[in-house]
Amino acid sequence: MYGQPIDHTPWTVLLQKHVTADGKVNYPGFLSDSRELDAYLKLLSNNHPDESTWTRDEQMAYWINAYNAFTVKLITDNYPLESIKDIKKGIPFVNSVWDLKFIEIGSQKYDLNNIEHDVLRKQFDDPRIHFAINCASVSCPNLATTAYEAATLEAQLDKAARNFFADPGKNRLTKNHIEISRIFLWFGGDFKRGGRDIIDYIRQYTEVDISPTAKIDYLDYNWGLNE
Repeated sequence: MYGQPIDHTPWTVLLQKHVTADGKVNYPGFLSDSRELDAYLKLLSNNHPDESTWTRDEQMAYWINAYNAFTVKLITDNYPLESIKDIKKGIPFVNSVWDLKFIEIGSQKYDLNNIEHDVLRKQFDDPRIHFAINCASVSCPNLATTAYEAATLEAQLDKAARNFFADPGKNRLTKNHIEISRIFLWFGGDFKRGGRDIIDYIRQYTEVDISPTAKIDYLDYNWGLNE
């Protein structure tokens, strides 16, 4: 069952109410607006993207918003908790909370891994999705305070990348030494296409003059809830 491109304004309204500029999420606030959140999720569920009629940017914005909104729903359904990983123990990216098939879109069931790896990474081949989707954890790129929209998608993805690299809680960049998120360890291949290396990629989104021979270290990942 496919649908029409949807208006993501209801998601923006919720984000602006319950997410701070520095990415802190007020999950009790989302709980108090559960009716509005559920209405937006129903809108997503009833309008599966149609690859034959939706533009690429309409599809991509939809799936990013779906990932983020259903993640918030997962947290609020299990709140309070200290970490998203407490919902289902397991091996990250193998058999864990990201493999819970609680998302119904059209006639299909999805888990968060399906959306991230089978849809966003596979179909759109844009590393910036790693800065747009939020896993409800301190070390994740911040949850944006506005929904992703087709008309502004390129600018929003660039902004997400720049914000991520400018946040010293996520990445610490100097000329000769960079301490970067483990996202670049886990998904390194996504950032190295076209003969680039990690430093080449990062230099696109920062004013820091990183040396091509800078030392690279990876920061510990904080899975604590981003509240």
